[in-house]
Amino acid sequence: MRAAPIPVAISVLSLVALLSACSAQAESPPSARSTAPIVVPGRPGEAARTISPSEAATIVAAPSANAVDVKYVQDMIVHHRQALDMAVLAPSRARSATLKGLASRIRDAQGPEIQFMTTWLQQQGQRVPDHHAHHEGMPGMATPEQMESLKAASGEEFDRLFLQLMIAHHQGAIAMSQRVFIGGSHITIQELAADVTSTQSAEIRRMLAMQEGM
Repeated sequence: MRAAPIPVAISVLSLVALLSACSAQAESPPSARSTAPIVVPGRPGEAARTISPSEAATIVAAPSANAVDVKYVQDMIVHHRQALDMAVLAPSRARSATLKGLASRIRDAQGPEIQFMTTWLQQQGQRVPDHHAHHEGMPGMATPEQMESLKAASGEEFDRLFLQLMIAHHQGAIAMSQRVFIGGSHITIQELAADVTSTQSAEIRRMLAMQEGM
Protein backbone atom coordinates (compact mmCIF):
# COMPACT_ATOMS: atom_id res chain seq x y z
CA MET A 1 0.00 0.00 0.00
CA ARG A 2 1.41 3.43 -0.96
CA ALA A 3 2.12 5.75 1.96
CA ALA A 4 0.03 8.89 2.29
CA PRO A 5 1.82 12.03 0.96
CA ILE A 6 3.54 14.18 3.56
CA PRO A 7 2.64 17.91 3.53
CA VAL A 8 5.52 20.03 2.24
CA ALA A 9 5.51 22.36 5.25
CA ILE A 10 5.80 19.43 7.66
CA SER A 11 8.55 17.86 5.61
CA VAL A 12 10.61 21.07 5.56
CA LEU A 13 10.24 21.50 9.32
CA SER A 14 11.28 17.89 9.82
CA LEU A 15 14.39 18.43 7.72
CA VAL A 16 15.32 21.59 9.63
CA ALA A 17 14.86 19.76 12.93
CA LEU A 18 17.04 16.92 11.72
CA LEU A 19 19.82 19.27 10.63
CA SER A 20 19.74 21.05 13.99
CA ALA A 21 20.00 17.71 15.79
CA CYS A 22 22.95 16.68 13.65
CA SER A 23 24.72 19.98 14.44
CA ALA A 24 24.18 19.52 18.18
CA GLN A 25 25.76 16.06 17.97
CA ALA A 26 28.83 17.27 16.04
CA GLU A 27 31.20 16.01 18.77
CA SER A 28 29.55 12.59 19.03
CA PRO A 29 30.98 9.57 17.21
CA PRO A 30 29.61 9.22 13.65
CA SER A 31 27.89 6.01 14.64
CA ALA A 32 25.67 7.93 17.07
CA ARG A 33 23.97 9.87 14.29
CA SER A 34 20.62 8.78 12.94
CA THR A 35 20.60 6.79 9.72
CA ALA A 36 16.82 6.61 9.41
CA PRO A 37 15.61 7.40 5.87
CA ILE A 38 13.62 10.56 5.19
CA VAL A 39 10.66 10.80 2.80
CA VAL A 40 10.76 13.99 0.73
CA PRO A 41 7.67 15.06 -1.27
CA GLY A 42 8.33 15.69 -4.94
CA ARG A 43 7.88 18.95 -6.76
CA PRO A 44 4.75 19.41 -8.89
CA GLY A 45 4.34 16.34 -11.09
CA GLU A 46 7.05 14.36 -9.31
CA ALA A 47 6.73 11.43 -6.91
CA ALA A 48 8.04 11.48 -3.35
CA ARG A 49 11.48 9.96 -2.78
CA THR A 50 13.48 8.57 0.13
CA ILE A 51 16.86 10.05 1.03
CA SER A 52 19.48 9.59 3.74
CA PRO A 53 20.08 12.16 6.52
CA SER A 54 23.37 13.20 4.88
CA GLU A 55 21.49 14.12 1.70
CA ALA A 56 18.94 16.24 3.57
CA ALA A 57 21.30 19.19 3.96
CA THR A 58 21.57 19.56 0.20
CA ILE A 59 17.84 19.89 -0.48
CA VAL A 60 16.67 22.30 2.23
CA ALA A 61 15.76 25.53 0.43
CA ALA A 62 18.02 28.43 1.37
CA PRO A 63 16.40 31.41 3.10
CA SER A 64 18.11 33.85 0.71
CA ALA A 65 17.55 34.35 -3.01
CA ASN A 66 20.11 33.56 -5.68
CA ALA A 67 20.58 34.87 -9.22
CA VAL A 68 18.19 32.28 -10.66
CA ASP A 69 15.37 33.44 -8.36
CA VAL A 70 15.93 37.11 -9.17
CA LYS A 71 16.11 36.62 -12.93
CA TYR A 72 12.99 34.46 -12.88
CA VAL A 73 10.98 37.12 -11.06
CA GLN A 74 12.28 39.95 -13.25
CA ASP A 75 11.53 38.00 -16.44
CA MET A 76 8.15 36.80 -15.21
CA ILE A 77 7.02 40.38 -14.55
CA VAL A 78 7.75 41.20 -18.20
CA HIS A 79 6.10 37.94 -19.29
CA HIS A 80 2.95 38.59 -17.24
CA ARG A 81 2.67 42.16 -18.52
CA GLN A 82 2.35 40.89 -22.08
CA ALA A 83 -0.30 38.38 -21.03
CA LEU A 84 -2.28 41.28 -19.54
CA ASP A 85 -1.80 43.30 -22.74
CA MET A 86 -3.35 40.40 -24.63
CA ALA A 87 -6.13 39.74 -22.12
CA VAL A 88 -7.39 43.34 -21.99
CA LEU A 89 -8.20 43.16 -25.71
CA ALA A 90 -10.70 40.33 -25.29
CA PRO A 91 -13.76 42.20 -23.95
CA SER A 92 -14.06 44.40 -27.04
CA ARG A 93 -12.72 42.04 -29.70
CA ALA A 94 -13.51 38.42 -28.81
CA ARG A 95 -16.62 36.67 -30.03
CA SER A 96 -16.58 33.76 -27.56
CA ALA A 97 -18.02 34.44 -24.11
CA THR A 98 -15.93 31.54 -22.81
CA LEU A 99 -12.77 33.17 -24.12
CA LYS A 100 -13.74 36.48 -22.54
CA GLY A 101 -14.17 34.68 -19.23
CA LEU A 102 -10.74 33.06 -19.58
CA ALA A 103 -9.13 36.42 -20.35
CA SER A 104 -10.77 37.87 -17.24
CA ARG A 105 -9.36 35.06 -15.07
CA ILE A 106 -5.89 35.64 -16.54
CA ARG A 107 -6.11 39.33 -15.60
CA ASP A 108 -7.36 38.50 -12.11
CA ALA A 109 -4.51 36.04 -11.49
CA GLN A 110 -1.54 37.69 -13.14
CA GLY A 111 -2.22 41.28 -12.09
CA PRO A 112 -1.77 40.51 -8.37
CA GLU A 113 1.22 38.24 -9.17
CA ILE A 114 2.95 41.20 -10.85
CA GLN A 115 2.35 43.28 -7.72
CA PHE A 116 3.69 40.49 -5.50
CA MET A 117 6.82 40.01 -7.63
CA THR A 118 7.46 43.77 -7.77
CA THR A 119 7.29 44.02 -3.98
CA TRP A 120 9.55 40.97 -3.58
CA LEU A 121 12.23 42.46 -5.84
CA GLN A 122 12.10 45.74 -3.93
CA GLN A 123 12.49 43.89 -0.63
CA GLN A 124 15.53 42.09 -2.04
CA GLY A 125 17.04 45.38 -3.24
CA GLN A 126 16.80 44.23 -6.86
CA ARG A 127 15.85 46.07 -10.03
CA VAL A 128 12.21 46.02 -11.15
CA PRO A 129 12.04 45.86 -14.97
CA ASP A 130 10.45 48.89 -16.62
CA HIS A 131 7.49 48.70 -18.97
CA HIS A 132 9.68 48.81 -22.05
CA ALA A 133 12.02 46.02 -21.00
CA HIS A 134 13.34 43.85 -23.82
CA HIS A 135 12.18 40.23 -23.96
CA GLU A 136 14.11 38.78 -26.88
CA GLY A 137 14.67 35.06 -26.34
CA MET A 138 12.12 34.82 -23.51
CA PRO A 139 10.02 31.64 -23.98
CA GLY A 140 6.51 32.06 -25.32
CA MET A 141 6.54 35.82 -25.86
CA ALA A 142 4.57 37.11 -28.85
CA THR A 143 6.50 39.23 -31.32
CA PRO A 144 5.56 42.89 -31.90
CA GLU A 145 4.11 41.84 -35.25
CA GLN A 146 1.94 39.17 -33.62
CA MET A 147 0.69 41.66 -31.04
CA GLU A 148 -0.25 44.12 -33.79
CA SER A 149 -2.13 41.35 -35.62
CA LEU A 150 -4.02 40.50 -32.43
CA LYS A 151 -4.96 44.16 -31.86
CA ALA A 152 -6.25 44.40 -35.43
CA ALA A 153 -8.34 41.21 -35.27
CA SER A 154 -11.91 40.76 -34.09
CA GLY A 155 -14.56 38.05 -33.83
CA GLU A 156 -13.54 34.52 -34.67
CA GLU A 157 -10.19 35.64 -36.06
CA PHE A 158 -9.33 37.28 -32.75
CA ASP A 159 -10.38 34.17 -30.83
CA ARG A 160 -8.23 31.93 -33.02
CA LEU A 161 -5.16 34.14 -32.77
CA PHE A 162 -5.61 34.80 -29.05
CA LEU A 163 -5.71 31.08 -28.24
CA GLN A 164 -2.70 30.39 -30.43
CA LEU A 165 -0.60 33.11 -28.83
CA MET A 166 -1.76 32.57 -25.25
CA ILE A 167 -1.16 28.81 -25.33
CA ALA A 168 2.42 29.44 -26.49
CA HIS A 169 2.74 32.19 -23.87
CA HIS A 170 1.64 29.89 -21.04
CA GLN A 171 3.95 27.12 -22.24
CA GLY A 172 6.81 29.61 -22.09
CA ALA A 173 5.94 30.58 -18.51
CA ILE A 174 5.96 26.92 -17.48
CA ALA A 175 9.37 26.40 -19.11
CA MET A 176 10.72 29.43 -17.22
CA SER A 177 9.33 28.06 -13.95
CA GLN A 178 11.16 24.76 -14.38
CA ARG A 179 14.46 26.63 -14.16
CA VAL A 180 13.58 27.77 -10.64
CA PHE A 181 12.93 24.19 -9.51
CA ILE A 182 16.39 23.22 -10.75
CA GLY A 183 18.54 26.21 -9.82
CA GLY A 184 16.56 28.47 -7.46
CA SER A 185 17.13 28.68 -3.71
CA HIS A 186 14.28 30.81 -2.28
CA ILE A 187 11.29 28.78 -1.07
CA THR A 188 8.83 31.63 -1.73
CA ILE A 189 9.87 31.84 -5.38
CA GLN A 190 9.72 28.07 -5.76
CA GLU A 191 6.16 28.20 -4.43
CA LEU A 192 5.34 30.99 -6.90
CA ALA A 193 6.78 28.94 -9.77
CA ALA A 194 4.69 25.95 -8.67
CA ASP A 195 1.54 28.10 -8.64
CA VAL A 196 2.33 29.47 -12.10
CA THR A 197 2.91 25.96 -13.41
CA SER A 198 -0.31 24.58 -11.93
CA THR A 199 -2.56 27.49 -12.93
CA GLN A 200 -1.26 27.91 -16.44
CA SER A 201 -1.20 24.17 -17.16
CA ALA A 202 -4.92 24.06 -16.34
CA GLU A 203 -5.57 27.09 -18.54
CA ILE A 204 -3.68 25.48 -21.42
CA ARG A 205 -5.98 22.46 -21.20
CA ARG A 206 -9.02 24.74 -21.34
CA MET A 207 -7.66 26.66 -24.31
CA LEU A 208 -6.84 23.48 -26.23
CA ALA A 209 -10.43 22.32 -25.68
CA MET A 210 -11.67 25.68 -26.96
CA GLN A 211 -9.51 25.33 -30.07
CA GLU A 212 -10.99 21.92 -30.78
CA GLY A 213 -14.50 23.37 -30.56
CA MET A 214 -13.85 26.15 -33.09
